[in-house]
Amino acid sequence: MSDPVAPLDILEILRLLPHRYPFLLIDRVLDYTAGEKISGLKNVTINEPFFQGHFPVEPVMPGVLIVEGMAQAGAVLAFLTEQERVGESLVYFTGIDKARFRRKVVPGDQIVYEIVITRRKGKVIKMDAKALVDGAVAAEAQLMATFS
Repeated sequence: MSDPVAPLDILEILRLLPHRYPFLLIDRVLDYTAGEKISGLKNVTINEPFFQGHFPVEPVMPGVLIVEGMAQAGAVLAFLTEQERVGESLVYFTGIDKARFRRKVVPGDQIVYEIVITRRKGKVIKMDAKALVDGAVAAEAQLMATFS
């Protein structure tokens, strides 16, 4: 087991992921251990374009975007684990199982994504993912991905 590595800023995330505004849903990597786990941060603001329609009277972050944020954090971990693939491959999510939503995510919240690799075989990676707000689980899922 290797030691956790220092945070990554948005510029490093942009180097690893093809996603861009308004679909980039991770702002910072708090720490990671390549091949094992990652913690990432998303600052949720009222300026997010989806809040215009979901829902104007009571803004709530769509659950599917919380899962996408977990998937993006998992993709960052996949690239940090196999750095030779950066710029050569994309990470495609091939499965989402046992997704559960435990609490609302609203403007002003900070989501901390916690992703743990549970299995790697060839190009396929399985991960357990959680999205936490103030230390409480807002969403969780099991994710599966593959490199292109």
